[in-house]
Amino acid sequence: MAQLTALSTRMSKVAPSATLAVDSKAKALQAAGVDVIGYGAGEPNFPTPQDIVAVAVAAAQDPANYRYTPTAGLLALKKAIAAKTLRDSGYEVDPAQIVVTNGGKQAVYETFQVLISEGDEVIIPAPYWTSYPEAVKLADGTPVAVFAGAEQHFIPTIEALEAARTEHTKALVLNTPTNPTGAVWPESLLVEIGQWALKHHIWIISDEIYEHLTYDGVTAPHIGALVPQIREQLIVLNGVAKTYAMTGWRVGWMIAPLVVAKAASTLQGHLTSNVNNIAQQAARAALEGSLEAVDAMRQAFDVRRKAIVSALNDMQGVHCPTPTGAFYAFADVRELLGKPLGPSGTVSETSADLAAALLDEAHIAAVPGEAFGAPGYLRFSYALADDALVEGMRRMKTWVEA
Repeated sequence: MAQLTALSTRMSKVAPSATLAVDSKAKALQAAGVDVIGYGAGEPNFPTPQDIVAVAVAAAQDPANYRYTPTAGLLALKKAIAAKTLRDSGYEVDPAQIVVTNGGKQAVYETFQVLISEGDEVIIPAPYWTSYPEAVKLADGTPVAVFAGAEQHFIPTIEALEAARTEHTKALVLNTPTNPTGAVWPESLLVEIGQWALKHHIWIISDEIYEHLTYDGVTAPHIGALVPQIREQLIVLNGVAKTYAMTGWRVGWMIAPLVVAKAASTLQGHLTSNVNNIAQQAARAALEGSLEAVDAMRQAFDVRRKAIVSALNDMQGVHCPTPTGAFYAFADVRELLGKPLGPSGTVSETSADLAAALLDEAHIAAVPGEAFGAPGYLRFSYALADDALVEGMRRMKTWVEA
C-alpha cells in the first residue's frame, strides 16, 4: 500500500479560529457539568425576531425553495440588499454586484481568493478579527499587521498605514465598528484612507457587519459614501448575523465591482452553490422589515456595555477603554501578567495563559489578545444575559484579587 501523503503545505500556514476554540472548550466544560460563563463567541443571546422566523416557516412549505437557485443569490434578496445599502450607506448598487454567501466569513474567504495572488500583501489594522490573516494566507498572500493600542483608542493613523505600504500591497482591510475592540473609526480617517487607496491603487475591503451596533450618539461611517470614487476598488462585506441575531442562519454577502462579483460567483459555484433558500428568504424579510427589534437589542447591548466596562475597570490591574460599537470589551491585562493570581497563585506569562487560567479556575471564557494580534489584552463579548455578565465579572474580580 502506498504511503499516505501529508496535508497540503497551505494548511500548515493556517491557525484554527481562536474564538471558536475558546467557545468549544467552554461548551465542553459545560457539557461535563461545569458552570462556565462564556464571553467568547460574538453571538447575540437574543432569539431571531419572530416575524423573520415566520417567513422562514412559510418558505419551508414552498416547493420553490426545494431546488437549486442561482449561485450568487435569490434576486429578491439581492434587491433587498441593494435597497438596504441605499438606506444605510447612502449610495446605489446594482443587484448584479452582489453575491450572497454562506455567512459573512465565506464572503471574506472568497474576496481574498479572488483578489490575492502569491506575493501580494494585505494590510490588516490590529487588533483584528482572527480570521482575516488566515484567509489571506489561504490565498497565498501575506498579511501585514499595523497595530494601534488602547492609547490610540485602537484606531490607526494614515501615517502608520502608509509606513506599512510596499510595492506589493494589494489591499487594506477596513472593519468599523471593529471586532475585537468596538472602536468606530472617524469619518475623517475614512476619507484619508479612501484618498490614499485611490492614489496608490489599493483595494479596500470594508467589513461592515456591525454597522447598526453603535452607542453614545456615534454612527458608523461608510467609506463608499464618503469617497464615491473608491467604489471601483471597494468590496463591502456584510450579513444578517449580528444585526438580527441570525448567526446560525448563515447568510452574508459581498458587494463588489462586477468583475469581482462574477469571479466570486464562479468560485462559489464550485464551492457551495447557492445559499440555503429558506435562510435567504428569512434574510430578505429581515432586510425589508422594521429595525425596531434591532434597536431594542442595541439598547440592551448598551446597558451591558456600560456594566462590563465599569466592572473590568473596577478590577486591580485591568484597564478597559469604553467601546462605541459592536458588542465587545477589549481589556488591557498586561499588569496581571507575571503575577500570582487566584487562590492557587497561578502565574500567567501571556494573555493566552491568563485566558486559560480564567477558564480552568474561575470558569469564565474570554478570548486572548494573541488571537487578534494584540498580546496583553482579553476580549469579552457582552452579548450574553445580564445576570450571567454580572456573575462572570464577579468571579473574575474575586479570582484576580484573591
